Amino acid sequence: MTTASTTAASALAPALSRDFLAAKFDAGLSWDDYLATGKLSQQEAWKGVYNQITLTDSQRKLLADFKREMHVICISGIWCGDCVQQGPLLQRIAEASDRISLVWLDRDQHKDLASLVHINQGARVPTVLFLAEDDEFVSLYGDRTLTRYRALADSQLGPACPLPGAPIPTDQLLATLQDWLDEFERIQLLLRLSPRLRQKHND
Repeated sequence: MTTASTTAASALAPALSRDFLAAKFDAGLSWDDYLATGKLSQQEAWKGVYNQITLTDSQRKLLADFKREMHVICISGIWCGDCVQQGPLLQRIAEASDRISLVWLDRDQHKDLASLVHINQGARVPTVLFLAEDDEFVSLYGDRTLTRYRALADSQLGPACPLPGAPIPTDQLLATLQDWLDEFERIQLLLRLSPRLRQKHND
């Protein structure tokens, strides 16, 4: 999983302007609307993973205690196996906090954004952009978590993008969920401790 470094984030900043990202966030689809763009079999694959996992009480409490608003854009492909295995986990996380607003963008329909956030010179999906409440760029995370990469390495490194529909062990999904949750918590703490946001909110 790749997190943009401070240097990389600074280099991206001119291209990922607040106005540009705000427009992309506003253009994003809800979970239901995004799933509706796929074939029935694709929708069922996404819903199957979503129904396979739930958050623990402690995970829900952590998310419910978030104080800062987070705008989150997931660049995805409804056809992508890695998105099938991770996208529903992002949705579970977002639903547990009224401070997280998660929207979905199809990679091929938003190439102007996707081309700016290539990972290792590839248009990887899912790629998640974390924005502050005012759509200021905060961080980039994609395309697989450490748990996902370990699972692929254990199966001879796996294909570039596994096909949807293959059974996914629940313990692997839960570990991947925790990977993502850790990143959401990291960004929440970054925002919570941000000097400019603390001054804005007087806290």
